[in-house]
Amino acid sequence: MHINQVSTTVALLFSLLSGLTGCGPNTGNGSPPPAGGPGGMPPAEVEFITLTPGSATLTQDLPGRLEAWRTAQVRARVEGIVEKRLFTEGSDVKAGATLFQIDARTYAATLDAAKADVEAARLVVARFQPLIEIKAVSQQEADAAEARYKQAQAALARAALDMENTRVPAPISGRIGRALVTEGALVGRGETTALATIEQIDPIYVNFTQPGSELLRLQAAVKSGSLKRATSSKVELLLEDGSLYPLPGKILFSDLAVNPSTGAVSIRAQFSNPDRMLLPGMFARVRFPSAVVENAIRVPQRAVQSGPQGQYVLLLTPEGQAMPQPVKTGSMADGDFIITKGLKGGENIILNGFQKLRPGAPFKAVPWQAPGTAKPTTTPATPDSKKAG
Repeated sequence: MHINQVSTTVALLFSLLSGLTGCGPNTGNGSPPPAGGPGGMPPAEVEFITLTPGSATLTQDLPGRLEAWRTAQVRARVEGIVEKRLFTEGSDVKAGATLFQIDARTYAATLDAAKADVEAARLVVARFQPLIEIKAVSQQEADAAEARYKQAQAALARAALDMENTRVPAPISGRIGRALVTEGALVGRGETTALATIEQIDPIYVNFTQPGSELLRLQAAVKSGSLKRATSSKVELLLEDGSLYPLPGKILFSDLAVNPSTGAVSIRAQFSNPDRMLLPGMFARVRFPSAVVENAIRVPQRAVQSGPQGQYVLLLTPEGQAMPQPVKTGSMADGDFIITKGLKGGENIILNGFQKLRPGAPFKAVPWQAPGTAKPTTTPATPDSKKAG
């Protein structure tokens, strides 16, 4: 089907659909409704943009999952009964802060006994020193006493370490989750027991994948010269609700091989997370720069409509009418469609307010202003009152 035929079909469909939503009343003599609109209402206002060809960075929205920057399990290193939990679940903790207190009475007694053994062995060694000089004891006995002294020191160090481990510290700084044991629980028997988990989520990782076939297609396009390789390593994050995360991220690495089970290449990016908005395990989409194209026509997604005959935009004609223009879309660039067919640049297309258009009813077209920019104080060059085609 030729583009003119598609345009005629889409225009007819647009008129029919608009008629169902409500046409302006007829004056009875076949003349169009007054300029003020049906019932004296002011003409509908729509916003348009002028398309300008330019360089655009092609992007892909790839699915990913968030992962903590660092994760550490808090474990009991000695056996005993948990006496106290010294942190609030879900709070931030500092490295080295005591999180649990294990009953230390047995270890305190062992430590005192080890100190006594060290002192006794030290006295034996000290007593043997003068006796060796007069050969009252053999060198073998003196060496045995020295060895027992060192063994006692080693046992003291072990007892001191066990005593220290009755106070379970935070291995890293971060946010701690729920406690995995309660007061009165026996921990550390036979193996170290996990007591809680600490995660550092600022910064935070996002792991995502790129299809291997898409990577090959882009490499071929770059090699042929139709596309340029993207040099930026910055990426954006789209949250599950569709909103854009305000802080940009950066690519850390890309695997050198394609995963044989998925046919995709694994990539990791890093994002700052000062407000702890991003949590490990969340799904998100990463807007990933893939290549650069020159003389591209970019159109915001909301300006592209879909019908039975395909995609189209509402073109603001020089005669002051809004006419459907069939288009074909290709890749994405920062959330905008790249138009591959149907537009050449320089056209005015309706961006906002096209839902208000009615067949034969006048409307007012004004240039679209980006949020935060000052609106023009002069009247637009286009006529105030136009009619929907």
